Amino acid sequence: MSGETHRDMRRPHCLVTGATGYIGGRLVPELLASGYRVRCMARSPGKLRDQPWAGSVDIVRGDVTDEDAVGAALEGVDIAYYLVHALRTGRGFEDTDREAARIFAERAGAAGVRRIVYLGGLTPADVPAAELSPHLRSRAEVGEIFLGSQVPATVLRAAVIIGSGSASFEMLRYLTERLPVMVTPSWVSTRIQPIAVRDVLRYLVGSAGMPDEINRAFDIGGPDVVTYEEMMRRYAVVAALPRRRILRVPMLTPRLSSHWIGLVTPVPPSLARPLAESLRHEVVCGEHDIARYVPDPPGAPIGFDEALALALRRVREAQVTTRWSSATLPGAPSDPLPTDPDWAGGSLYTDRRALAVDASPQALWRVIEGIGGDNGWYSFPLAWAVRGWLDRLVGGDGLRRGRRDAARLRVGDSLDFWRVEEIEPGRLLRLRAEMRLPGLAWLEMYAEPAEGAETGRSRYRQRALFHPHGLLGHLYWWSVSPFHAVVFGGMARNIARAAVRTKADSTVGTNTEPARNTEHAENTEHPKNTGSTG
Repeated sequence: MSGETHRDMRRPHCLVTGATGYIGGRLVPELLASGYRVRCMARSPGKLRDQPWAGSVDIVRGDVTDEDAVGAALEGVDIAYYLVHALRTGRGFEDTDREAARIFAERAGAAGVRRIVYLGGLTPADVPAAELSPHLRSRAEVGEIFLGSQVPATVLRAAVIIGSGSASFEMLRYLTERLPVMVTPSWVSTRIQPIAVRDVLRYLVGSAGMPDEINRAFDIGGPDVVTYEEMMRRYAVVAALPRRRILRVPMLTPRLSSHWIGLVTPVPPSLARPLAESLRHEVVCGEHDIARYVPDPPGAPIGFDEALALALRRVREAQVTTRWSSATLPGAPSDPLPTDPDWAGGSLYTDRRALAVDASPQALWRVIEGIGGDNGWYSFPLAWAVRGWLDRLVGGDGLRRGRRDAARLRVGDSLDFWRVEEIEPGRLLRLRAEMRLPGLAWLEMYAEPAEGAETGRSRYRQRALFHPHGLLGHLYWWSVSPFHAVVFGGMARNIARAAVRTKADSTVGTNTEPARNTEHAENTEHPKNTGSTG
C-alpha cells in the first residue's frame, strides 16, 4: 500500500445520509474541503451522479429503514451525519422517523462510530411535546433517540434556515415578492431566530471534531430575533421592493395557511403546512454553547439581512447548488422504466414526434436542456398553466418549482412538475412526471445528428410515455390524447424553431442562452468556494 493511501486511511471518515437533500448536498463539499473522507448513502445513488464532487466520495445505495444497508454503510465510519427527515406529514411519518433513528443509532454503536451529528428543529422549552406540531415533535424525538444511544451525539437545533433554495427562504421570498398587500395569519407575530445556511454548515462540519465526552443538544441561530412579519418587511428592503402592507387574520389556521402559501409560492401545501405549524410557537435560542466547541470567526454568525443578500445574489447569478425540492423522490425504486426494446410494466401508451432541424445538435441541445422554468414548455402555454393549476388543486406541486439553474440540468433536479431521471449531455433528456396522475409518465427529448451527418443540421426526437394504473389511467390517456397534436406536436415544432434562432444568435455573436419560449426561469448566494457555503 502506498504512503499516500496510508495517509488517506488516517483521515477521519464521515457518512452523510440525506446527501440528495438540501443540507446534505451542501455539506459534502464542505467536509471534503476540510480534509475528511466522505461516504454518501442514498436511496437513489443516480441522483448524485452529476454532482461536481461525486468522483471524490464513496456512494452506496441504502434506505435508513433497512438495517442491513445502514450497517454496511456505517462500517469503518468515524462520524455519521443523520440528515434524513420526512419532509411531508403523511400518515405514520412519525413512526417511520422513530424507527429509522433507532436503527441508525443501534447500527452506529455496533460499527464503532465515534459520533452521530444530527440537524433537528429548534423547539420552545416551555411548550409540552404534546402541543408541538407533529413536524417539530418528531424532530425532537429523533434527537432524544440519538442522545440516549451508546454513541456520543451532537444534536443541532435550528429554526428557519435562510439560504438560496431552502424551503423557508423560498416561502419568504415568494410571499413578499408576489403580494404587495398580504393577508396573514397570527403566526406572523411569532418571534423567530433565523440562521444563515453558511453558519449551519459551519456548525455541522465543526461538530465532527467535538471531544468524545460531549453528548448534548445545541441551539444554533443567527444574531437577529425577529417576527415573521419583520422578516417579510426586511426582505422587501433588501430586495429593493416597495413597502409591503400586512393585514392579520387570526382565523387562518396552519392548514388554511398552507393552502394559501401553496397558491402563492412554489412550496406545496403538504410541505407548507409543517413549516407554518412550526411557526406557531416562539423559536428562539436558549444558549449559544456551540461556540465553545465551534468558535465563531469574525463576522459570524451571519446577520439576517446579510443572509438574505447572499441568498438573493445566488438566485440572481443562477448559482443555487441545492434546493428544497431536491429531496422529493421521483416515485418508488420499483417503478418500471420506459427502456427499449422490452418493457416489463404492462400497457404503455406512447406519443412520438420527430423533426429535421436546420441547426446543429449542439444548438438543439441548448434549447432542450433549457426547457421549463421561465423558458416554458414551447407549446400552448395556457394548457400547461391549467394542468399546473389542476395539479395544485389536488395537492400536487404544480409548475411553480421552476429550475435550480436556468441553463444546466443534472440527474435528480426538479423541473416544474417533472424530475430529471436521465441526462446524456448533448443527446438525451428524460423527465419523469411528478404531477398527480392515474399512472406513471415520462417525457424524452433527443438531439441527434442528421442522417448522413449533414453539416449544421440535426434531428429532434420526442417521446411521451404513459403507463396507466387501472381503468382510470386508460380513461385519462384517451381523454387527453386529442390534445396531443397541439401540446406535443407544438412543442416539437417550437423547440426546433428555437434551436434555429439559437443558431442565428450564435452566428452574430450574441448570447447563446436557451431561447425563451415566445409563446409565453428561475435564477438561483455564494461567492466562489472558499470552504464555506451560503
